[in-house]
Amino acid sequence: MILTNALRLLHQAGIEFRTAEYPVVEGDYDGGHVADLIGLPREQVFKTLVTRGAKGECFVFVVPVCEELDLKKAARAAGRKSIEMLPLRDLTPTTGYVSGGCSPVGMKKKLPTVIDETAQLFDEIAVSAGMRGLQLILSPDALAAFVGASFADIT
Repeated sequence: MILTNALRLLHQAGIEFRTAEYPVVEGDYDGGHVADLIGLPREQVFKTLVTRGAKGECFVFVVPVCEELDLKKAARAAGRKSIEMLPLRDLTPTTGYVSGGCSPVGMKKKLPTVIDETAQLFDEIAVSAGMRGLQLILSPDALAAFVGASFADIT
């Protein structure tokens, strides 16, 4: 098994998870395609999005790959008037991850995180394991507890 920083941290914490690998096609970051490749329903596979508030503070939102982040709901969940998507050029310096491989686990700095409430409908969800081609599958409650996330309606 490939051991990314996210997987190493979860393993050290004794959190149960499994992984699913899939072939990477450069430029194809469609989460729905990833869900199909790993054999999970699209509603059960989540993407990690990073935003920035008016004062430059960053927030992480974990939403189903088949949904879009509602920036107004996300701002409310983060306790801010407004937020915007973090420019792609700032993703790696801020999180340590690349687009298509951004995990809510093991970012360079712990950022406030909100997971879409629909995650709680499932025993397990998939999120990026910290690199393209590898998904981390675990309990949404275990993920939330480990990263200090809350659940909210953000789509």
